[in-house]
Amino acid sequence: MSIQTLALAFLAATAIGGLAWVFIYPSLSGQRKAESRRASIARSDAPARQAEKTQRSRREQVEGSLKELDARRKKEKSVPLTTRLAQAGLGSWTPQKFWIVSGISGAVGFVLAFVIGGSLLGAAVMAFGTGLGLPRWVLGFLKKRREKAFLKALPDAVDVIVRGIKAGLPLFESIKVVAADSPEPLRSEFSAIIETQTIGMPLGEACARLYERMPLPEANFFGIVVAIQQKSGGNLSEALGNLSKVLRDRKKMGEKIKAMSTEAKASASIIGSLPPIVMLLVWMSTPDYIALLWTHQIGQLMLVCCVVWMTIGVLVMQKMINFDF
Repeated sequence: MSIQTLALAFLAATAIGGLAWVFIYPSLSGQRKAESRRASIARSDAPARQAEKTQRSRREQVEGSLKELDARRKKEKSVPLTTRLAQAGLGSWTPQKFWIVSGISGAVGFVLAFVIGGSLLGAAVMAFGTGLGLPRWVLGFLKKRREKAFLKALPDAVDVIVRGIKAGLPLFESIKVVAADSPEPLRSEFSAIIETQTIGMPLGEACARLYERMPLPEANFFGIVVAIQQKSGGNLSEALGNLSKVLRDRKKMGEKIKAMSTEAKASASIIGSLPPIVMLLVWMSTPDYIALLWTHQIGQLMLVCCVVWMTIGVLVMQKMINFDF
């Protein structure tokens, strides 16, 4: 046999072996089955990976929204007077009207203190207190009273929105129902959301601005839930239902804390009111004995020091029995 014949036979055998390796060996070794199994596993994992990617994207959106709200809150260190008037329910007032009323209050306090028989310095101090302190105290009192009324009605309003969404109404129409049937101040705040959205602002941002007019954590929760749902989607009725439960639980916790701290508040009130009550009783029984406190220079100094230290004690006790949650 010649060398050429052997070479041809070797090349033919090599070609046949290569073809067998390519087409027959995968089937015999199970490699093809393994590849098909890996492909099927990859296809079955594709929805899970997509869901994980969607969840990660939604979590990033939530973190971004929270960071944005936190940054906005930090920027608003000083609240303008216009915003404070709106928070107190005096949105129709202008800052000029507030300053005019403050000036009139200060002038009335000055005249009353001067007529009663006080000195010029005492009348000036009285005018300062009634002109700057009293209007701001009234503004804070109106703001807190309005916030309490808002918190009282907010869980029921969220439940109305949840029932409307489950019945097939859009979120905007459900908010309209709340704005039409809820008591004040909830009616005016949700009406402001509707008006803001009507002029072109997205509904999520309009709800997020509720916190600017009503600076409460509960209002912030509502704005965050709606803003996140508008950005990333999801079951809004379930999210608002959970929010309603959280609001009611916070309300229960607040009432429980209030009940537990009532004894401490009563003790603080008794301790803080004892010195002026004793002073009044002594003045009613022996006025000449206690009159040295405001007729003698050392007595006046002692009286001022007592007032300062009593004020500090009252503020410390108030700080100890007030709880933020």
